[in-house]
Formats: sequence, structure tokens, C-alpha cells
Amino acid sequence: MSFTWGPATGVGSMPGGDAREAAKTVTGSFEDFPFLTELPARGPGADMIGRTAGMLVDLYARVEPSGWRIGDRPGRDTKRARSWLGEDLDALEEFTQGYEGPLKVQAVGPWTLAAALELRGGEAALSDLGACRDLAGSLAEGLRTHLAEVRRRVPGAQIVLQLDEPSLIAVLRGQVKSASGYRTHRAVDRQRVESTLRDVVGVHTDGPVVVHSCAPDVPFALLRRAGAAAISFDFALLTERDDDVIGEAVEGGTRLFAGVVPGTDGPLSDPAGSVMGVRTLWRRLGLHPGLLAEAVTVTPSCGLAGASPEYARRALAHCARAARSLADNPE
Repeated sequence: MSFTWGPATGVGSMPGGDAREAAKTVTGSFEDFPFLTELPARGPGADMIGRTAGMLVDLYARVEPSGWRIGDRPGRDTKRARSWLGEDLDALEEFTQGYEGPLKVQAVGPWTLAAALELRGGEAALSDLGACRDLAGSLAEGLRTHLAEVRRRVPGAQIVLQLDEPSLIAVLRGQVKSASGYRTHRAVDRQRVESTLRDVVGVHTDGPVVVHSCAPDVPFALLRRAGAAAISFDFALLTERDDDVIGEAVEGGTRLFAGVVPGTDGPLSDPAGSVMGVRTLWRRLGLHPGLLAEAVTVTPSCGLAGASPEYARRALAHCARAARSLADNPE
């Protein structure tokens, strides 16, 4: 499959609650790699967990004081989540008429979803491996439907599926807290984690999958084995002990979504300064500078839901300029 990545894009979430304004900002900032926006400020169902829960097939979730809990039937929270997703898709469709190129959509991955969704008794689905299996299967079916809908609305797009897995490391290390908060759930076997991820990644048969995590110690090797074509991460959290796995990933053809622009309000350096660390990493790894633009997509460090609308617009534009700097001056 021939595929051309865009040089810069966003992570997913944006501030505010106006779907048309968000879609206009994103498509204007990234003419060659827009993404479907998420607007969690609208409330439960627009958040990342609620949105993905609304995609599930034959499983439903409702909001409880403690968070999202699996229920027996679709209620108002499910309907609200699906309505807001439809609103965001309408806006994306409006601003991508005739678009041909990569287009990214996001959903929560199976392990972060299992860590966040509660079973009927109040414990996380992560506490029951059978429930984890059912949840992953439901998610896979829901993603098939969602991807088909995006293809219908933007027929010229090459769809990139992003799975958000911020809790993946906590799942692997047994650091997800129980409902009481006094203990943690047992670590899940790495092979089981990898196998489940591979099954969900495999749903997207006609495009690449990127896995995003803005937590430290992203398991690059595990994600690559699970089929991720790209890995999205907060660049500031890398350390030199990550050099070997980063080098292996790049040489193996895995694309890096380098989160180099802060996700919350603050001063922005010049575009060249934002990607200076990427160039430094490249030199340290002994990789050819000409590979930079072929191997890296520039993004914010994480979602922009906590930023002001003005900063979010500047941050996206800054990502695009930083990517041009990387391509024009790789040395």
C-alpha cells in the first residue's frame, strides 16, 4: 500500500465546544494532514473515554460519580456521545470537500479503555480478563463501523487510525488503582497486551495505525510488534536510554509522531528551536539527516483541550512551521 504521511498534525482534543470552528482551525492549519477533532469541554460523552464508549457495539456505558460504567442498554450518555461524534463528523465533512490525502481519526485503545471503564460492581474492567476480551472485541467492531463512516464522508482521504493508550504503561506495571484506591490491579501479561492490541490494530486494513501515549517510557518495541506503523509521544519525556529502541524503530520503518510543541498556554520558541531536540537525537543515533522529514511528523506534546483557543490555533500553526523547518534544514 502506497501511503504518504503528512509533515505535521494534531493529537486530537481541542478547546471549546464549537465543532465547526474547531474543524475550520484544524483543516486550515494542516492542509495535508487534518484530524477529526475532540471537544471534551462540551461535557461527558465528548471526552475521550465517553466518545470511544459511544462507539462500542453491544456494550454501553453511562456516567456515574466515579466515572464511566458499563450498563445494560444505551442511555442518554451513549446517545449524547454519538450525537457529538456525528456533529464533529458533519463539521469535518464540510471542511474536507474534495480532500485527498492522509486524515487522522482517534479512539481510545483497548487497555486504556479497560483501565477507565468500570464494571457493574464498580471495579475497572481491567480486573476481569474476560471483560477485557469482550471490551476489545466490541471496540474492534465499533471501529470498523466508525472507519466506514469516515470513508463515506471523506471518500478521497487515506485514513490514519490513532489509538490513544496513555494508561498502557500503568497496565503493564500493575499501577492502575482499584476502586478503593488502596491497592492496584495486577499487571497484565505483556504477551496478552500485545496480542489484544494487534487484534484491534488489525481492524484498520486499508491504512496505517498510530498509537499515542504522552506517558513516560512508551513501549516502542511492543507497539511495533503489535502492528503500529507510527508511535506518537511527548518528545520531552524521552531519555537517552530510549535511544536504542528509537533507532531500531526508525530503521525498521516506524514513523515517529514527535510531540515537541507544549499542549498548554505558554511562550513558543521559534520553529527551528522546537525541533532542535529532534535534530540532536538524530545526530546522537547516527541517522542520516535526510531521513528526518521521511520519518517524523511534528505534533503538540499531547491534546490541546486544556489550552486557550488562541494558543491552540498558534500551537497548530507552529507545528506546521516547525515541520517545514525540519524538512528545509535537516542538519
